[in-house]
This record gives sequence, structure tokens and C-alpha cells, in this order.
Amino acid sequence: MEIKINDLMQQSGVKFGTSGARGLAAEMTDQVCYTYTKGFLQYLEETGELKKAGEPVAIAGDLRPSTGRIMGAVAKAASDMGYHPVNCGRIPSPAVALYGLENVCPAIMVTGSHIPADRNGIKFNKPTGEILKFDEEQIREQVVDVDESVFGGEGFGLPEENIDARINYIQRYLRTFPKDCLQGAKLGIYQHSAVGRDVLIEIFSGLGAKVTPLGFSSTFVPVDTEAIRPEDVELAKEWSAENGFDAILSTDGDSDRPLISDENGNWLRGDVSCILAAKYLGADSVSTPVSCNTAVEKCGWFKDIRRTMIGSPFVVASMIEASFAGCKGVIGYEANGGFLTNSDFPINGKELRALPTRDAVLPVLCIILLSIQERKPISALLAELPQRFTASDRIQDFPTEDSRKIIERFNEVSAIEDAFGEVFGKVGSIDLTDGLRVTFESSEVLHMRPSGNAPEFRCYNEADSEERVQEMQNQSMQILLRMKSDA
Repeated sequence: MEIKINDLMQQSGVKFGTSGARGLAAEMTDQVCYTYTKGFLQYLEETGELKKAGEPVAIAGDLRPSTGRIMGAVAKAASDMGYHPVNCGRIPSPAVALYGLENVCPAIMVTGSHIPADRNGIKFNKPTGEILKFDEEQIREQVVDVDESVFGGEGFGLPEENIDARINYIQRYLRTFPKDCLQGAKLGIYQHSAVGRDVLIEIFSGLGAKVTPLGFSSTFVPVDTEAIRPEDVELAKEWSAENGFDAILSTDGDSDRPLISDENGNWLRGDVSCILAAKYLGADSVSTPVSCNTAVEKCGWFKDIRRTMIGSPFVVASMIEASFAGCKGVIGYEANGGFLTNSDFPINGKELRALPTRDAVLPVLCIILLSIQERKPISALLAELPQRFTASDRIQDFPTEDSRKIIERFNEVSAIEDAFGEVFGKVGSIDLTDGLRVTFESSEVLHMRPSGNAPEFRCYNEADSEERVQEMQNQSMQILLRMKSDA
């Protein structure tokens, strides 16, 4: 049977984009996952990035219940196409991506990231890094030949686990950063069900920190670093009060997006924490989505700042452009805290190689080292940043077409001021990079956009105080909900 990837998206309910394939685990059948994988590898054959000579295809996964089965289907597809599937085990997304980059082979991560356990996904990395928008478009056009007779049994097994990718990821930090550089640091590691929970302990204890594991869970916990659960907010404060930590560290499910708290157990927002990490590294170019905190411009630490559409493929593309333009210390980050590097950075006479995919370890390590270097607690580092506060929310079950109609209503300044002027004042400027981002004369920001991968309408706000941004967020959502009911 031949099936086009575009048609598979419609028939299966499992959508495909630059973040990979995602859907309900029940809909991610062995045949669906097998077909998506063949489409990806077939595309690499067409571009000449892969040949049928027993080349390796790295495969890893997170800790959700459906992951092992899906990894088996991915491995079967690679094997049937003549490649050698390498089972890297349950390791962080950046660990398998790093293995692919260093071994010049595709790297496939089975993960649903932060979404609930009844869902899952497959993230595809080329031998040169993440798939970009152009790659996505070409993969969707692939027509794949699938033998339906091989499905319907008890699934497919995996080769014996290869621990090289896990070891190499840990050693990336232990062999580059000075031994005992974290001596005296007292850290909590919120483990929950993050696939990198033990890796974090090995890295941070290996660099000299006193590490205390916290909150281990044998069932999957959907920790979202952009929408931290109230119970996790309270837990961090309780743990800090009880233990006197300098910081608490954690990640999302596939451990590519970090969480770090200050010494009081207050979680930092990802787009703020990454500014501090970039400062420690001495970056000269920063690529970040248009929705991220404007403190990155206001702090004056970086000579080249590039704003992108939301999504790591856009950040990666922007970093590549920065490197071509001659920038030497190129980093990128997202609001979720995922931190990417497109340059090699000197560390204590050694070199930290570029890793142009989201990484959860590097930014939190840099923040702790900056705190030690400047002899200030993390809260003091934050206090020295321009005080800009952000908040975000979403309206769920909001069709993308309806979202676009709302954006189109605001094609003139007068329409924006009619809807929001009483609350936020006069419009100062408009940015259409991704949705509609309005900066008012007060310097307050309202940003509206349809979600790129779900039927949701997202709203972001920014202001000079935590109280004001929460007030703006509530008012913005009330106005948008009224518009939804009128649609």
C-alpha cells in the first residue's frame, strides 16, 4: 500500500510538523509511526543525507507508557529500509540529538514532551540537526510504500541498548567545565518523571554540587515549563524553606526544557533565565521568538538580537543566519527555557561544542556558575535585569480559522484602540512577525496569535510589574473570550 504523509495526517489524526508527529497514543499505532519514520528517512535519501549502507539511525525515548512500543515501530522502519537502528534508551532529547550530530546520523526521539501521558510524539533530527520548515514541507510530500501484513501482532522489539549517547551527553559537561566548579552549591533536583532526572544528578554532583533528589514519580507527570502547575509552585517554596537550597532544578518530560528556581523556591521564567545564561557565556548574538521578554534588548549585553516566529525551527534558522553574518558567540532560546547554541564557546581553556537544539542542562548550569562568579544569589541576578514581567494564557477549543478572523479584525490601529484602548491606552507600534504584537505608548505589550500546533488562541502580555501584567492578562482574556462568543 502506498500512502502520502499529507494524507496520513488526515486519516490518522496524528499531525506532523516541525516539532515532529504528535497525537493520542492510541492513534499513534505501529503502522502510523512506522510510516512517518519511513517518510522521514526516505526524504533524507532524496537529499543525499542518508544512504542504504547499514548506516546508523539513533533512537531514544522518554518515560511515558507508550514510548517503548513506538520506539519499536520506529526501529522496525529503519531496519526494513536497510539501516542499523541504535537503541539509545531512555535519555534526554538533546542527548540523542548530540549523538546524531557527532555520528552524522539521523536521531529520532519518541516523546510527547510536556503533554499528558495519553499522548505521545516522534521528533525527527537530520544528521545536521533539527528539521526546519522547508524539510517539513518536503517530508509531507513523501509517498511511502507500507506492507500492512507486518502489523497487528504484539509490536516490535528493540536492539540491545547502547549507552554511548547517555555517557557522551554527561561527559559533554563533566569534561568541559572545571572539576568542582559547583563546590559549595546546594541544589535540589525535582525529578518527577523527567527522562533526564538521573542525568541531572550525575552532571551536577559530578561538578561538585551537593545534590538532593526530590519528588520522584513512577507515573508520568506532565510538567510544562511555560505553564507551571500550582502544586509545583508550592512544592518548590516548601523544599527551599526546608533545605536552604541555592536553587532547585528540573526539566519537562523529555528534558530539553529547563526549570530553575532562585534560593527562595521561586521558579524563573524561561525567557528571563536564558538571558542570564547567555551573559555567562559571553554571547554576542541572541535569536529568540518575538513573544519573549524584552529585557534581552533593554539589558544592553548583546550587540546582535534577532526576533523570530515562535518555534525552535525559526530560532535555529535565525542562528544559522547570525553565524553566516560573522557573529562568533551565537545562542538562541525560547520562552520555555530551551537553550540552543550555534557556536563553540570557550570554557576554562576548553571548548563547549555547539548544540543547535533545545538543551535543559546548559542554561541552568550557566546561571548557577554566574551566581558563584558574581557572589550573588540568583534573586539578586534577577533584580539587576531590567524589570519586565510577562504572562501568557490560551483559549482552548478555538479553531485556527476563528483565531485568524480575530487577528484580521485588528488590521488598523483604530480597531485595536477601540477594543483595548480603554485598558491599555494608545498604540505605539505593531509587529506582525507571528500573529499580532502590539506595543502601547506605555511600553506595555499585548501579543495575540493562533497556536501553531493546536486549536488554541494564545495571548501574551508584558509590563513593568508582576501585578500589572497579571491584571493585563486577565483583562485581555476577558476581551478575547467575549470576541470568541461573538464569533
